[in-house]
Amino acid sequence: MVFSSNPLSLSVPDPTFDTWLRDSGYLEILDHHSSSSAAPAATSSTTTTTTTVTGLFISFFSNVLTLLSLFTLNPFSKLTTDDFSGPTPSWTRSFFADYGSYSFPSGFDQARLRANENVKRYARNYVSLFIIFLVCTLYQMPLALIGLISSLALWETFKFCSDKWGWDRYPVIRQVLVRTAQCVAAVILVCLNVQMALFCALGVSYTVMIMHAAFRKLTPAKQPTRGR
Repeated sequence: MVFSSNPLSLSVPDPTFDTWLRDSGYLEILDHHSSSSAAPAATSSTTTTTTTVTGLFISFFSNVLTLLSLFTLNPFSKLTTDDFSGPTPSWTRSFFADYGSYSFPSGFDQARLRANENVKRYARNYVSLFIIFLVCTLYQMPLALIGLISSLALWETFKFCSDKWGWDRYPVIRQVLVRTAQCVAAVILVCLNVQMALFCALGVSYTVMIMHAAFRKLTPAKQPTRGR
């Protein structure tokens, strides 16, 4: 009797089974599956090397390539507005968790899987981290803070004057004033290095986000409840 192939087989990597896990939401199993399937390959490559130094060099070079490949990902491609509207995951139990919740990704595929999923899960946490880094950067750069406040005050003043004197009835004059306010705001932001503060906060927060998302193991999105 000829049996059909089992798409749920765990013995060998099966694209059909991987697709079923991805579509069903069992990404933590897929993460563990990719990590365990990569372990024998690493062992065999190490045993075939002639010297330990060569094996360490290959392993180090592979890890460096994996780290560099993290910055070629686009973790924001699958984000939706629903990812920011839900409750913020717990910082201690979900976001940071314990030491056992982290591991070095076995390859680019596992790093991409973790990054895409963790960015969706912890989007609100990453936004909070960006705000914290921005506040710390502005604290270290008081001129940038003054420039940001001045730019916001300029637009608030423009809005107040527009509502008070009814500039909406004069579209040409209003357009000229808008362009003038934009130029003044741009000069303030550039002269007081506000763009540098934003760049530093974005760079640090993006690096922390991509590293955390790639090293954080995938766990079930919702823990199953036990029936009484």
